[in-house]
Amino acid sequence: MVVELISVGTEILLGNIVNTNAAYLAEQCASLGLSCYYQSVVGDNVDRLTGTLQTALERSDIVILGGGLGPTQDDLTKEVTAKVLGVNLVKDVHTEERIREYLETRGFTVTENNWKQALVPEGAAIIDNENGTAPGLIIEKDGKHVILLPGPPGELCPMFEKDIRPYLNALEPGVIYSKTVKVCGVGESIAETMIKDLIDSQSNPTIATYAKTGEVHLRVTAKAENEKEARKLVKPMVKELKGRFGNSIYTTDTEVTLEKSIVDLLQANRLTVATAESCTGGLLSARLINVPGASEVFKAGYVSYSNKTKRKLFGVKRSSLEKHGAVSSNVAKEMAKGAAMISKADVTVSVTGIAGPDGGSEEKPVGLVYIGCQVCGEVVIKEFHFKGNRNKIREASVSAALSLMRECILQYCSSVMFST
Repeated sequence: MVVELISVGTEILLGNIVNTNAAYLAEQCASLGLSCYYQSVVGDNVDRLTGTLQTALERSDIVILGGGLGPTQDDLTKEVTAKVLGVNLVKDVHTEERIREYLETRGFTVTENNWKQALVPEGAAIIDNENGTAPGLIIEKDGKHVILLPGPPGELCPMFEKDIRPYLNALEPGVIYSKTVKVCGVGESIAETMIKDLIDSQSNPTIATYAKTGEVHLRVTAKAENEKEARKLVKPMVKELKGRFGNSIYTTDTEVTLEKSIVDLLQANRLTVATAESCTGGLLSARLINVPGASEVFKAGYVSYSNKTKRKLFGVKRSSLEKHGAVSSNVAKEMAKGAAMISKADVTVSVTGIAGPDGGSEEKPVGLVYIGCQVCGEVVIKEFHFKGNRNKIREASVSAALSLMRECILQYCSSVMFST
């Protein structure tokens, strides 16, 4: 079945709030096996909302509208929906009592406009709102399914999870099961090329690629009568991806981040880590420290922005700075080795680069970053050229540093196992 999403609210059009509801609903509908071809954002305007809803009903089986169910005059979703479907609004006593109870138990005065939320399209199924006053509504007519949800995410998401998801799942019987394969150190275009034959021939399961900063996530999704059968369909595809991407896959657990996989790797091999950052200004250490249990492996995080600090803290040679500049492979190497000396950490990672918007030149443009990784005395340096604004370059640098760190740790552990 085809589902269409309509987000209602002038504040969304003006950029006053971020439309997180659409992303949430789209992901939920995809996990249910529903096809979503269109999403719309429309302001609090009768004519424009009417046209948007009419168009959606012409091309989709299910239409989900979020927002515009409040008590004020500019909340029009319910009224417009009733008009388009040709039904009357009627008072729902049950909802009226819930509104009264909700407001009075919280010490609020019930005003006349609150009763507007107790008016519902005739024949609609009422979905109680456990976190607010506006009920959710399901209206079925002429083979179409129209679902109205309150706009606040704290109301919409719990209502969808508790009531709407089971309703939609019953419309499209079966179970959807997904497994996410997370890859680092491989660009999106390369990753897609590596699995193009699988994508071209896919049916059930399907593969979808999602580009993240410094990562690519491959989601394998299958539909079957039950979860056991769906898992059976997914398993061989995940095995095939593992064969193609090898060690570039850092997890198949949705909850595991790249930094967590590295902390787990350090813990498993009894290694400690320290960071030496310039242009990233502590973002790398912050990513690692965000992982619960990082205190077992994280020894120190250093930020050295000036050349003077690089010399005093890490022992970077004056000659290296004068001959090659702070943004160079030589300085990245000396920062990594210096951090190892002062922290006594087994693994050290250094980052030095030009995040912009100023400071670049023809020889060394904005986005040039050198990353070094030292593991038990062996140092690897890589040069990167990132695009985007200052924040994007810094974030990309951190992701690349994590990928390099993981790669170097795996190489070291492999060589130790081989030598023993």
